[in-house]
Amino acid sequence: MTGVTVEQERAAAVPAGPGTTELSMREAVNRALHTVLGEDPTTLVFGEDVGRLGGVFRVTDGLQRAYGEDRVFDTPIAESGIIGVAVGLAMNGFRPIPELQFDGFCYPAVDQIVSQMARMHYRTRGTAAMPITVRLPSFGGIQAPEHHGESLEALFAHVPGLKVAAPSTPDDAYHLLLQSVRADDPVVYMEPKARYWERGPVALEENRATPIGSSRIARHGRHATLIAWGAMVQRCLQVAELAAEDGVELEVLDLRWLKPIDADGLVSSVARTRRAVVVHEAPLTAGLGAEVSALITERAFRDLAAPVQRVTGFDVCYPAGPSNRSTCPRSTASCSRCNGRWSSDDHGPTHLRTARPR
Repeated sequence: MTGVTVEQERAAAVPAGPGTTELSMREAVNRALHTVLGEDPTTLVFGEDVGRLGGVFRVTDGLQRAYGEDRVFDTPIAESGIIGVAVGLAMNGFRPIPELQFDGFCYPAVDQIVSQMARMHYRTRGTAAMPITVRLPSFGGIQAPEHHGESLEALFAHVPGLKVAAPSTPDDAYHLLLQSVRADDPVVYMEPKARYWERGPVALEENRATPIGSSRIARHGRHATLIAWGAMVQRCLQVAELAAEDGVELEVLDLRWLKPIDADGLVSSVARTRRAVVVHEAPLTAGLGAEVSALITERAFRDLAAPVQRVTGFDVCYPAGPSNRSTCPRSTASCSRCNGRWSSDDHGPTHLRTARPR
């Protein structure tokens, strides 16, 4: 999946600007885990192959050597047991960070996540905190076998009691993970595995105070807002670059937190641009794009110049191997075709021209 070794990646970690270091997303998550393990002795990292091997993506590389087998340890191949152990540990004063190796492996753990982890605080009338952060390598795009690529954000966002995060940059991967682990609520932390090797500046020393549930504007624009999360944020930025060649200025809003959703930030952006397209790689039907579209329609209906549109994956199972990428929105024409008012054929971003408000 990558020809870059952990050693090469570390050697490439150089200062990227004042107060920042250029890291891959994989290494940014690793640095965040080092930070939380170092600051809190009750923090534990565990899962399949996370200890001696350092994880299949080497995200946990070096943690067991640094903090010992009592705090970073391997588990049997038993996803339900992994989350069940995390719930018990949380009830006894620990701050667990279990890893479920691939999103497609998490289904046996859903019962524990939904029936125990998400509702224990409610069940005990607030007496039992659940400071659990479930790290879940997520989404597709790596041409892996079946069950190694899913897009389950709508499933988890639907469950009361859970928070859901999906970073798109190394900097957010670092800071959102710190926020998640330090929170006293359970978080499903969805890491876009197709972006693990993408590099960017990370403010390691910055003590960021942005609240949980905050979105960010990844690119400013005035003709339409593209709304995405995870790996699709970069795809939207690519579309915006090409649209700019035709004079169309697309704003890209990175939700970052999928539960809670930053409704105020969402509405503020759409009210300015008056058009919205939600982009995700999950199937269309009952995807999280429907919730985002409903929020926009309920809160910004009078500001809209056109109906909210969705560009998504197909309503099929994630295919295995090279065809895995074909299910994700990947062409610039996808966004240009998403609204008939913008384009009537397949010629791509040149037909975004009519998206400009009159």
